[in-house]
Amino acid sequence: MDDQRELFLPLQQLSLDNHRFVEDEEKLDEKSWKNNLVEKIKEITGYEFRNPNLLRQAFTHYSYLDGDKTCTASYERLEYMGDAVLSFFMAKEHFMKYPDLPPGQLTKLRAANVDNEKLARVALKYELHKFLRHKKPLLGGQIKEFEEAIVNYPLHSSGLIDAPKALADVVESMVGAIYIDSNSIDTTCKILENLLQPMITPSILHAHPVTMLYEICQKNKVKLETKDLWEETGEIVFVVDGEFVGHGKFRAKRQVAKFRAAYDAYHKILRKLNLGPKHDYD
Repeated sequence: MDDQRELFLPLQQLSLDNHRFVEDEEKLDEKSWKNNLVEKIKEITGYEFRNPNLLRQAFTHYSYLDGDKTCTASYERLEYMGDAVLSFFMAKEHFMKYPDLPPGQLTKLRAANVDNEKLARVALKYELHKFLRHKKPLLGGQIKEFEEAIVNYPLHSSGLIDAPKALADVVESMVGAIYIDSNSIDTTCKILENLLQPMITPSILHAHPVTMLYEICQKNKVKLETKDLWEETGEIVFVVDGEFVGHGKFRAKRQVAKFRAAYDAYHKILRKLNLGPKHDYD
């Protein structure tokens, strides 16, 4: 009898019941995701959050909130805080560790250790991207492409590959969340000492390919020209003394194409001048 009565429930009532079922399922998924995230971060950092909702915010990309005003805020504010904490940590670390390093080199060293590519590698190493909530259809493919590309550059590519910004963002936002939750720069810095390994050190810090190319051309008094074909073909070409020497292509970003072209040109000039390879990229 109850089953028969259910068949004749008003359409509006059936819709409400179905909506409640979907809501219950979403709440279970949300709770499971949050619990798994909290455990994962505790496993990685050794830190247990007093306010797990900060972590929920730290792993929510702004695209996930489109049309949903009831959801938590995105990670943008925590990312801002994490960026500042990371810069402070690196500045302090390098200042104490390398007392003879001049400010210019300290700045370059800090930049290399907290740039998009370095932090994106941290996100991949600890699989943080698997917890990132977003609605960016292309991000999965970009992450896979980046993961495959870094195999050729175990430590850093110096601009030859493109790192998805969202990967770096989520590391910054997580660091920001740890700092806000702990209210302790010392606690956060202790976590960062392990989290950011392996560090880039002065002995393995490389100049960007464009800088290297301009320096070698200036030193050997050769004329360098650039042909920017990026808008049409995604390519940048370098010409030395009227002769084509370097080519790079990357449609997604002009800067990466330019770095690749400069890297190509630099090594061809080395061979042409019989100088031999002097900069190998890790």
